[in-house]
Amino acid sequence: MGWFKRIKEGITTSTKDKKETPEGLWYKCPKCSNVVSTDEHSDNKWVCISCGYHERISGEEYLTLFFDEGKFVEFNKSMSSADPLKFEDTKKYADRVKATQKKTGLKDAIRTAHGKMEGRQVVVAAMDFRFIGGSMGSVVGEKISRAIDEAIKLKAPLIIVSKSGGARMMEAGLSLMQMAKTSAKLTLLASAGLPYLSLLTDPTTGGVTASFAMLGDLNIAEPGALIGFAGPRVVKETIGKDLPEGFQTSEFVLEHGFLDFIAHRHELKAKMALAIDLFMENEQVSKK
Repeated sequence: MGWFKRIKEGITTSTKDKKETPEGLWYKCPKCSNVVSTDEHSDNKWVCISCGYHERISGEEYLTLFFDEGKFVEFNKSMSSADPLKFEDTKKYADRVKATQKKTGLKDAIRTAHGKMEGRQVVVAAMDFRFIGGSMGSVVGEKISRAIDEAIKLKAPLIIVSKSGGARMMEAGLSLMQMAKTSAKLTLLASAGLPYLSLLTDPTTGGVTASFAMLGDLNIAEPGALIGFAGPRVVKETIGKDLPEGFQTSEFVLEHGFLDFIAHRHELKAKMALAIDLFMENEQVSKK
């Protein structure tokens, strides 16, 4: 008939009054895609209610998890990295450290504290992946060394929570020296008859795996954590073979004898406290 003519393609509606969902209100599990509120996920210690996937959490959250009522005394809090090599890649190392400190509120990739766990005095050093990939530089090595000194002084067990991409390349040989330094200091802890529990979380790789992370009286891991020295691609290219299913997961590492057990985050505190009690009781018996 030709009486009417469309002057616009499609129909448009105003989005002026559209209500947006606030960002961060919901959590979608990257493994099973289950969706829950962020509050509910947080209350479950950042573990998926549906499949048990363990989300990465900060060093502070581990400190709060382990210490009774979340109360602890942090020490060597203000220690920060220097830049003796004047290193520069895409930006100056000194600028990268300052920017990361501002973004995360951390001074470096580890926090150390002492307090009570199930009523017993313990010292905990917890790494944080948010600070330059949890990389181990001179500050990490020094703070672990001083945490060992604090444990010996308090006659308390030591727990180290590892979460790291490895040695910090911006500190070159200085970062690699921390492997020997922390390993030697742990010998002093053993000589004092004090237990060291190493908790490996996602990810624990590189020079951290090759030093203090694997030297615990007990080596414990969270489920599904990536644990290894070099990455899968490098390993595959080196050995020239396809890698097994689940290679470098905590379950695979346990099966091949490098871990003592895997513990769900909900059970970590209780199992560690029990292990410490057994170690300390045996130590007292041996002295009689």
